[in-house]
Amino acid sequence: MQTLIINAHPDFTHRESYSNKLQTLFLEQFKERFPHEEPTILHLYGTEIPRIEKEQLLGIWDKQASEQTLTATEEKIAAASSALLAQFKAHHRIVIVSPVHNFNVTSRMKDYIDNIFIARETFKYTEDGSVGLMTDDYRVLLLQASGSIFTNNDRYTPLEFSHHYLKEIFQNLMGFHQFHIVRAQGTAILEQDVILQSASDDMTKTLDQFYALS
Repeated sequence: MQTLIINAHPDFTHRESYSNKLQTLFLEQFKERFPHEEPTILHLYGTEIPRIEKEQLLGIWDKQASEQTLTATEEKIAAASSALLAQFKAHHRIVIVSPVHNFNVTSRMKDYIDNIFIARETFKYTEDGSVGLMTDDYRVLLLQASGSIFTNNDRYTPLEFSHHYLKEIFQNLMGFHQFHIVRAQGTAILEQDVILQSASDDMTKTLDQFYALS
């Protein structure tokens, strides 16, 4: 049961960011549960992620659809995109480490999704709408840091597009079996010890479900 950690923080080397503190908490508990295993870690901001632009994925997809020959540069971009997709599909436990940027995912996270949310690979179209293809007990865990608190059922709660967007993409559209979230929230207003203790307690309970046998 392989685990892929997708770190979507722009400054993934900044150890004091709450996103990376969440990743550290996860790795500590992962090691306790699986002392002889190593998760795969992908730093989106340390990796060239192809984007939907005319000179990148958009142009490549158009050429592939019309069976045109790709340039050497396009071949390299297409290969990078295919490698991201293959890596993603090979891991049945996906952990996304991310801050909230303007109530949504980071821009590089969106670029990454554009490389894995692919028709006939992770979902398919039918007459009754799209159907997810990632149905072989795939599970995703979002480790999310935010300055605001989104669980108080106030005006900020419906603004948390990041959580809703990722859940719909992975669970509803790609067919993942489970979606979980562990938060480090209120980082702009609460004490660090309080935030991390709450996250650690939540992590323990969540990982019981995340790694439970189906």
